[in-house]
Amino acid sequence: MNKYELAVVVSAKLEDDERAATVEKVKEQIARFGGTVTAVDEWGKKRLAYEVQKMKEAFYYFVQFETDNADCPNSVEKQIRIMENVIRFLCVKKEEA
Repeated sequence: MNKYELAVVVSAKLEDDERAATVEKVKEQIARFGGTVTAVDEWGKKRLAYEVQKMKEAFYYFVQFETDNADCPNSVEKQIRIMENVIRFLCVKKEEA
C-alpha cells in the first residue's frame, strides 16, 4: 500500500456545515478511486502567505490515505481541481520510514 497526504485549503467564507461537506466530498473521491482514508487533521483557520481569490485566510485540512491504485492520487486531484470551495490543494506520497 502506498501512503499519501493531501493538503486541502478551503475557503474561509463557508459555514461550518459547508466546510464539513467539502471535506466529506474529498473523502468520497478518495474512496471512489480505490483509496482508504486513514486520518483527517483539521488545522483550523490560518492566515495565507499571500492573497488568493481576494481572501487572506482559509481553513487547512490534511487528509492521509492509502491506496494500491497508482492512478488514485491523479484522479482525486482532477476532481478536487473543479471543486469551487477548494482554494488550493497538494497531494504528496509519504516516504516509508
